[in-house]
Amino acid sequence: MKWLRRWQENLSRSIQVRLTCYFICILLPLIVFSLYANVRSQRILEQELSERTMSAMSSALEYVDLTLEGLKGLSTLVSTDGNLTSRLKHTEEKLSPEAIIDFTQVMAQITNITAVNPFLSEMAIFHGGSKMLVSSKVGALHRQQADTEPWYTEVVQANGANVFYLPERNEVSLVGWEDPINNKDQIVLMRLMDLYSRAKYNNVLMLSIPKSKLLSYLVNLAPSESSQVYLFDDRGRLIVTNAPEDYRIDAANIPAQHVSVQEVQGTSDKNMILRVVSPKSSWLLLLVQPESEIYKKSKPLQIFSYWIILISCLLAVWISWIIYSGIASPILSLVSGMRQLRLGNLNTRLENNRQDELGYLTDAFNQTVEQQRHLIRDIYEQQLRLTKTELKFLQSQINPHFLYNTLDSIYWSAKNYDADEISEMVLNLSRFFRLSLSKGRESFTIEETFTHLQYYIHIQQLRFVDQFTVDFRSSEESRGLYVLKLILQPLVENAILHGLEKKKGGGELVVSAEVREDRLILHVSDNGKGISKQRMAQISNALNHSSDNDSNTLSDRNAEFFGVLNIKARIKIYYGDTAEFTIESKEGQGTRATINLPIERCINHWEGDET
Repeated sequence: MKWLRRWQENLSRSIQVRLTCYFICILLPLIVFSLYANVRSQRILEQELSERTMSAMSSALEYVDLTLEGLKGLSTLVSTDGNLTSRLKHTEEKLSPEAIIDFTQVMAQITNITAVNPFLSEMAIFHGGSKMLVSSKVGALHRQQADTEPWYTEVVQANGANVFYLPERNEVSLVGWEDPINNKDQIVLMRLMDLYSRAKYNNVLMLSIPKSKLLSYLVNLAPSESSQVYLFDDRGRLIVTNAPEDYRIDAANIPAQHVSVQEVQGTSDKNMILRVVSPKSSWLLLLVQPESEIYKKSKPLQIFSYWIILISCLLAVWISWIIYSGIASPILSLVSGMRQLRLGNLNTRLENNRQDELGYLTDAFNQTVEQQRHLIRDIYEQQLRLTKTELKFLQSQINPHFLYNTLDSIYWSAKNYDADEISEMVLNLSRFFRLSLSKGRESFTIEETFTHLQYYIHIQQLRFVDQFTVDFRSSEESRGLYVLKLILQPLVENAILHGLEKKKGGGELVVSAEVREDRLILHVSDNGKGISKQRMAQISNALNHSSDNDSNTLSDRNAEFFGVLNIKARIKIYYGDTAEFTIESKEGQGTRATINLPIERCINHWEGDET
């Protein structure tokens, strides 16, 4: 990662950063202990709070289970009461007077049962034959479409088992009383009547419990007004809650842990969620409490410990700065002076008003700079002049060498052609030498270099009529770059005289220049006879063992490879050690010479009098 590498670089380069890190490492045990104490205290507080609250929630859920068990027991007593079931055996759709009397007695009986059971808000029986609903609160109601409603289908399919129905809507009659079934403020326990009779009349018993009674008991568990209580049945349906409708927890998002901390929908703060499941009914009770209220009393102590950590770190930075200013600052001054010296500023001097070891180092640095100036003035400048003289010597050897070959070409042309062609050759030769001298210029652009080469190649084409063609290729970005003059002419000369001279026809000479990333690549290639493996090995050996600055090596010991060795020596001197010169050849297929130069050295041209 970038930030880690940057931190490692600062740590390795800066004494101040290291001192600060050392002091912070000394304080690290205090910081770790303080953080551990804060976290541990929070965990203890959470554990104690969760244990107490979980115990209270278990007790509340037991109360809910007892209420449900009592409701189920009452439903069993009522549904098997022979006095009630016998009065509900009428099957005719239109009630007879006898049926009306029976239903009146049924209404009186369930009203009495409701009166003696305070947790019931209403009791009702739906008669399947007549579609009549008998309620302890509103009397008898006719519900013609009741057998098509979802609750009726669910109760019939349960075949006598208890069904908890949660109404999804509220219905109110014209006179203002609430519907016994469709009332969202109550829970309705439903089951079939007369379970032990062979004749099934599909009469449904309904026992209603107000949700407010359950909620009023469960809300006592909430330690604050912002806490939320949820009660879910075994099917994941929400029974009661005090949470606003827009911020309620979905049953699918209930955590599996007994105690968890997470964000609740609609809030940005984290909340502690306590979860208890009844082992009897599998009903679920949740308590959601904001963390800010849990840690309200311990928060100031936690903030105080954080302030101690912050002040300790600031003190560490301040002390490290004091030590750095007294010890490391002179070292930084030495580093700055060395950078100036590396950039060539030999006039740099460091103030020294210390008598200790660092003062001795500063004084030694100033003396070293003075000695360096002496070496540059007396030795380095002299070496530059010698190198410049040697470059002039290397370059001066090229023109006579080329002149001999050109005169030889004029001689053979005079024997084989008329005087007009000889004059054209002399004209191109004069243009070539005029550009070669160029009033002291040491470098030309690629475009000028190719124009220069055309004069020489045209002379050779007049000599070797229709024996070869030439193709100049240069990319747009390479045409304005500068290269040493006559750097390509020896390669072109070798390609024509040693590669294409004995080719009967169809010869091709290609001179190209292109830019690849930060390098300028020059190619001179031909499809001539190529170089034998033995000869290629001799050339490679001469290039590998040649000395870049030894002119004797170029002129005496390797005279037969003078041209290629001269090229290598010149590019090494002008362009540095990264410049490369290679030759590739296959006998019978041709030769390819490549010059690889750093592009930053090709942007500006070299002047003849440059030192």
